[in-house]
Amino acid sequence: MSFNDLEKDWRIDKMEQVVMKGERRRLAGCNARLGVHGKEVSCPLVRITIGGVTGYGWSRVSHEAAAALVGASVSDIFCEEMWVKERFQSIQFPLIDWLAKVRGIPVYELLSGRTWAEPLEVPGYDTSLYFDDLHLKSEADAVALLQEEAMTGYNAGFRAFKIKVGRGAMHMDLMEGTQRDIAIVNGIREAVGPHCGIAIDANNGYNLNLTKHVLKETAHSNLLWIEEAFHEDDRLYRNLQDWMAEQKLNVLITDGEGLAAKPIVEWAEQGLIDAIQYDLRDYGVVNWLVLAKRLAKSGVKAAPHNYGGFYGNYASAQVYPAIEGFMYVEWDEAQIPGIDTSGYSVKDGKIAVPSSPGFGLHVDDAYYESKVSESGWTV
Repeated sequence: MSFNDLEKDWRIDKMEQVVMKGERRRLAGCNARLGVHGKEVSCPLVRITIGGVTGYGWSRVSHEAAAALVGASVSDIFCEEMWVKERFQSIQFPLIDWLAKVRGIPVYELLSGRTWAEPLEVPGYDTSLYFDDLHLKSEADAVALLQEEAMTGYNAGFRAFKIKVGRGAMHMDLMEGTQRDIAIVNGIREAVGPHCGIAIDANNGYNLNLTKHVLKETAHSNLLWIEEAFHEDDRLYRNLQDWMAEQKLNVLITDGEGLAAKPIVEWAEQGLIDAIQYDLRDYGVVNWLVLAKRLAKSGVKAAPHNYGGFYGNYASAQVYPAIEGFMYVEWDEAQIPGIDTSGYSVKDGKIAVPSSPGFGLHVDDAYYESKVSESGWTV
């Protein structure tokens, strides 16, 4: 990617940040290791101004770190080898938004180097099925509640779902909670029908034997993947892969979203893990573009994590075409005042991605500026 079209004297003139807040469509409950996640979502949103053009994007950059970056020229920032130089990767999302706007193209065309004659559509899954049933004593009532929530996602256009499991790890009796996991997974399969994708995520709340038990009892539900069954362990994953082959279970093993084991990519290349799930925002687009090329050589899939990150919905959809082996966008439905997301829509399991320049999110400048004045900062 050449950056010769950029004016050499363009510099970062200003940076602003504020945490924008909004809400999910419903309160999200517990998972295997945490309490209620709640309804509120937040997005630390940076606006960067270079050459009179602004770019918006997620960033946790501090006021002090931003002050050290203001004044840098575009030749300091961008390079052909890695898009955004390491020093500036903390603000890579607003920089990528800015660059796509300067060139008048969507981020997906910028990063992939391709053009689309038709609107881009990418597969996504509803990630909102948490432990919202812990107040219910009846397993049947719990299943009915989660079936209803799954159908809310179905009616919103999703045709793939991720279900949190691991109730017995902390919130319920071990076997009672595990049995409820199984009943809910099978109940959701019954509700959404045979053709939807279903994955489960234990947030490291299982051990090897519990994982085998759950997979065996949900075999007829044809799971797509099991995520974070337990903390990454090459011996345990080798055992699980061998057991699934014996059982003729075609369930992918995915892992890596949190404090992942350092050798996880090597283990994936050895065939122990089928897809890597480093978080899209924290790991970053630049690192993902490099990693995806490496993973593709051994056929390892990509499934970047995005939860609790409103912004990640849209960033993931835009990055999708540039990452080989990207399976599904993880979609955490929410809305934040001042950010217009209407360019995106979900239908028949596909996310329609807008072709407007940048990430396709339209920020109300006046609203943003008022929030910066209230609780943000400007450099």
